[in-house]
Amino acid sequence: MFMRLFYRQLSAMAGPRPVVISGPSGAGKSTLLKKLMKECENVFGFSVSHTTRNPRPGEEDGKDYHYVTREEMQAGIENGDFIESAEFSGNLYGTSKAAVQAVQAQNLICILDIDMQGVKHIKKTDLNPIYISIQPPTVAVLEKRLRDRKTESEESLERRLKAAAVDMEYSREPGVFDAIIVNDKLEDAYMDLKHSLLEEINMVKKTKVSS
Repeated sequence: MFMRLFYRQLSAMAGPRPVVISGPSGAGKSTLLKKLMKECENVFGFSVSHTTRNPRPGEEDGKDYHYVTREEMQAGIENGDFIESAEFSGNLYGTSKAAVQAVQAQNLICILDIDMQGVKHIKKTDLNPIYISIQPPTVAVLEKRLRDRKTESEESLERRLKAAAVDMEYSREPGVFDAIIVNDKLEDAYMDLKHSLLEEINMVKKTKVSS
């Protein structure tokens, strides 16, 4: 009930357009986002996801996740309060509209790091984000990056590479993404990312100066 009321309260608030960042693991999303947030301080924010799993030691409700019961989350999903949700290892995870709008209400650009399934879900909502795909130059380069990490089993690696190939193919369909950034050289990819968001970044900075 609180989530629904919170959403209705925030729904009238305007704010910067959120940004959906998608791309396979190993494409360099995290590196690019850290660089962007360091340079553009107090411009971006991350939404706090909901989950039905129990908090781990040191985690805080409302900071790391919104911890809710399965019943609460199922009700929220059925009511359309979530822009995307998924189940992993027996627990539900999702991004609520209220969580995104809470970031927007602070005059921050909300960043959503979402997989391709989530992108498809968000396309069916009225969120109206900027869609950006971060991609490796080739699947072969992606494989080398993942192997160099030494964190994947051979089976897991094969699954990731197959999924990445499918996602990269889909991302090139017209209208799916507003910008596709190939992360071959980090500095070039970063400049492309920043340029794609420059209008929103300048708008937020201008509003902060005038307020």
